[in-house]
Amino acid sequence: MSHSLLHDLYVVCKESCNLSSHLLAHVWLNRPNISHQRRNHRGERVIEHSKIYGPLWKSTYGPLVVVNVASPELIEQVLRQEGRHPLRTDMPHWRTYRELRNQAHGPLTEMGPKWQRIRSILNPQMLKPRHVSAYSDAINEVVTDFIRHVARLRETNGGGVMVNDLAGELYKFAFEGISSVLFENRMGCMNEVVPEETQKFIFCVGDMFRLSSVVILFPKSSWPYLPFWKQFVEAWDYLFKVTEKLVQKKMDEIQDKVHLQQSMEGAYLTHLLLSEQMTMTEILASITELLLAGVDTTSNTVSWSLYLMARNPEIQEQLYQEVIRVCPGDKVPNSDDIAGMPYLKAVIRETLRLYPVVPGNARVTVENEIVVGDYVFPKKTLFHLCHYCVSHDENVFPEPLSFQPQRWLRGTEDKSKQHPFGSVPFGFGIRACLGRRVAELEMHLLLSRLIKHYELRPDPAGTQVMPITRTLLCPAKPINLQFVDRGAKQTARAAAGASLFNALHFDQLINLTILVDIYWNLF
Repeated sequence: MSHSLLHDLYVVCKESCNLSSHLLAHVWLNRPNISHQRRNHRGERVIEHSKIYGPLWKSTYGPLVVVNVASPELIEQVLRQEGRHPLRTDMPHWRTYRELRNQAHGPLTEMGPKWQRIRSILNPQMLKPRHVSAYSDAINEVVTDFIRHVARLRETNGGGVMVNDLAGELYKFAFEGISSVLFENRMGCMNEVVPEETQKFIFCVGDMFRLSSVVILFPKSSWPYLPFWKQFVEAWDYLFKVTEKLVQKKMDEIQDKVHLQQSMEGAYLTHLLLSEQMTMTEILASITELLLAGVDTTSNTVSWSLYLMARNPEIQEQLYQEVIRVCPGDKVPNSDDIAGMPYLKAVIRETLRLYPVVPGNARVTVENEIVVGDYVFPKKTLFHLCHYCVSHDENVFPEPLSFQPQRWLRGTEDKSKQHPFGSVPFGFGIRACLGRRVAELEMHLLLSRLIKHYELRPDPAGTQVMPITRTLLCPAKPINLQFVDRGAKQTARAAAGASLFNALHFDQLINLTILVDIYWNLF
């Protein structure tokens, strides 16, 4: 089958008999590896459609019928009626690979009661705060290495302050961080030379996501004959191969401790192996899928947060003051300290409002018909929840394009007026993001420590970075920022102040009060 078929698929979204008659839209589905030259991304086009058709409209893509939901009130109605076993779209290409290789399904691909069983086993260690806080030390080790990594990157670039392609570097951090939690093992992403096996693993993750958006456009019967199906399967093969190797390594460590009658110490993987609640194939599938889900949220969100703070120095300064107040001197923030940093949490919340990693997701109602707005929808209706559209609606968030972390601070007028479903970046209910608390811990620890070490400044080239959709929402261009060492800056200020003091004291021209006033006005 010719690759030219993938270039542009023109799809006409037809009028539906169930909804109002003015629902005619033209939607272009560009090539799966979406070009940087696109004028806007899918989220922006959904906003355009919502302005024309209102908060609820139906689209037809060949045999696929989708109901688009673009208001917080209607999204809440859908999510509160999703039942005990809510479904996303069934990801048939991922499921087909598992059937091909006789692999189990994990929390992203399993459905129904089997999915509920897996989630009930995985949830405690990933969602309960007391368990998640135990990962703080492991993540902080990775943060320490990333700060050293930033220092190396600054030395290799002009001026000694620039870090280029920040999202790419943060992807390595996120991969290392989630690996240290899931595998209880470091992968070497922060090394000057990344191990070949790790580099290939990262490449295969990217390859799998890129090819996923291509494969799904074709009928399942054609997949074995597609030129890129083999590459898709090989990418999955390598992911499972490395995961199996790391799980086996942990099993061997446990067996050695049993033989030596030593106590068992470990976190996530150790708990799963010792609990014996899951089969080995279920553990492999679950760990692999959790790894895939845990990287992009952290890397993209922190990239955007740093970019936004570099462009909003007053917000950056407010965050810096909060961090040094809670963690003065050389104190390294931990999970307990994060609880006392509401502005830090607000920065992340506001970043996720502006740039939700998943701009829209799907729900399939499987148990009962449901009422949404003024319409009754039958079982197995596929809903598209338009999160990006809602979080950029001026009726939901005033000045929606403005970066305002204070929206999320308790006691503010903005916070009291917010609809709870105006921004739900991690989902809602029993199918909400399993890795939310770990991702938040990673982002909070990394951002607080980076801000404590460096003052962020924009790229001198003045490049403005826009979002683009490549399955997930990510930067369309590399984010390049200046990382100015705060220690060096403070030393320079202190030296300048000392010189000024000595000069004025020597001449005995002014008293100390005037000197202090001059100093603070100058610096």
